[in-house]
Amino acid sequence: MGISHHGRTERLDLADPSLREWTCRVVHVDPERGIVLDRSAFYPGGGGQPPDHGVLLWQGVQTRIVGTHKGDDLYLIPAEGDPVPPAGTEVRGAIEDERRFTLMRTHSGLHVLCGVVFRDFGALVTGGNMEPGEARMDFNLPQPPEGFKGLLEEAVNKELATDRRVSVRVLPRDEALAIPDIVRTQTNLIPPDEQEVRIVDIEGLDVQADGGTHVASIGQVGRIQVVKVESKGKQNRRVRIRLVS
Repeated sequence: MGISHHGRTERLDLADPSLREWTCRVVHVDPERGIVLDRSAFYPGGGGQPPDHGVLLWQGVQTRIVGTHKGDDLYLIPAEGDPVPPAGTEVRGAIEDERRFTLMRTHSGLHVLCGVVFRDFGALVTGGNMEPGEARMDFNLPQPPEGFKGLLEEAVNKELATDRRVSVRVLPRDEALAIPDIVRTQTNLIPPDEQEVRIVDIEGLDVQADGGTHVASIGQVGRIQVVKVESKGKQNRRVRIRLVS
């Protein structure tokens, strides 16, 4: 699908994660799958980050968007019972700001967690998931040291206080994969036919391939609490975090 488009939809969310309102046109409506726009800032979900919520405004009518369906096109799922704009309609899209910003903070916080665990313990990610303000990440960490939970929370918050810049760039596949440790998951999740790779760089801490939305600098994350560290078999530890400020 490429980095800038998904089917017939231009991906505004990846070009500018601060964008919350924009004008666009409905290019297709599928009664089963949803609404396709020519331009969309709705993050469609992926990599553990849930999809955005928001509205489409058209001709004095509001259509609530409660999810997405990814296929040949990027389909926005309207709330049950809401009117659906027909193909060809010009609409104004708007993202639910608090949800999106909280997810951006949560996602960037997970990257800081990932960077600290990789730097200090050499562990790769084996899974993860997030909701607004809370998340979990699994690591191939067979034997964490004594006091790991407290040590990890202290190290992550120390990094957040540095307010490192978060930058995003897109590189050709071969150039991206030549960067040492660019894939921080135990399994390489970059599709084999993807010729461009989006790189998220927390400068001086964490550089990895990623398709989500992030804050501009990690100070915006605030502080996090390491809520729990769980054993998920001999080789894996699950770290649960939440935003506390």
